[in-house]
Amino acid sequence: MLSPKRVKHRKMQKGRMTGAAHTGNTLTFGEYGLVALSCGFVTNRQIEACRMTMSRETKRGGQIWIKIFPDKSLSKKPAEVRMGKGKGSPEEWVAVIKPGRVLFEIGGVEKSVAEAALRLAKYKLPVRVKIVSKAELDASLGVVTKTAHTKAPKAVKEEAKAEAPKAAAKPAAKAAPAAKPAAKK
Repeated sequence: MLSPKRVKHRKMQKGRMTGAAHTGNTLTFGEYGLVALSCGFVTNRQIEACRMTMSRETKRGGQIWIKIFPDKSLSKKPAEVRMGKGKGSPEEWVAVIKPGRVLFEIGGVEKSVAEAALRLAKYKLPVRVKIVSKAELDASLGVVTKTAHTKAPKAVKEEAKAEAPKAAAKPAAKAAPAAKPAAKK
C-alpha cells in the first residue's frame, strides 16, 4: 500500500477541496488517462485496487502510471467512545482530488484495451471520472502538441522551397526594367 515514509505532523486537518486542479491536469506519459470530474479523497487501498485491475486487464502489457499519492492522514475515533479526549488516531492515508486532476495514465496498448482497463478502474473510485485521450485533453486545454510544433515548420519550409525558384526568377525579370529608368535619369 502507498503511504509516505515520513511526515512532519502525524495528524492533519481536513482542509477544503474547492476549485480546480492547476497541477497534474495533463497527460504527460501515456496516451490515455482518467481525469477527475468531482472532488474527494481517494484512499491508498482504492489506488491499489485500480492498479491491480488495470494491470490484470492489460495482461501486464503496456505501462501504467499512477499520478496521485496518498500523503494526507485521516484520523478516526474508535466506535462507542464519548466526545472529547482529543483527536483520534490516524487510520488511513488519502490523496486529495480536485476536478481536472489526472489520476492514472496508460500507454503502450491498443485503444480498446486501454479504455477497457480504465473503465474497470473507474468503478473502484469514489469520485466521478472520465476517460480521455491525449489528443482530447490537449484540445480541451488549448495545448499545442510537440508534433504540431515540429510539423508546422516543416510544412512552411517545404512551401518556401517550392516558391523559391519562382521568387528567384521574378527578381531577375524585375531588375531589368528597374535598370532602364535609372539610365534615363
